[in-house]
Amino acid sequence: MTSNRSRRENTGGGDRQDAARELAITVLGFIASDTDELSRFLTLTGIDPGSIRSAADEPGFLGGVLTYISSHERTLLAFAAHACVAPEEIGRAKRALIGTDWERDLP
Repeated sequence: MTSNRSRRENTGGGDRQDAARELAITVLGFIASDTDELSRFLTLTGIDPGSIRSAADEPGFLGGVLTYISSHERTLLAFAAHACVAPEEIGRAKRALIGTDWERDLP
């Protein structure tokens, strides 16, 4: 009998991306539950509150949610404590959704 872990590894990145999407949706709910945080998110992203549901179906939006929370340590740590996940999980989920982190070419 194959273990769950082996099945996940054999299916490739699909399970990882699904888990990353679920985590991003949880992050979005966390952001939406705090009026100040939601206002900040909307201001920085430029998204209209009425467009969030439809945007969540767009490729890259959930990766953007993870990028947003990753770039604000206070919010990242608050979410990690709230969701009982290691802060590093956010970075791994972000990479699963949008690929590797961008690195600036240096001479």
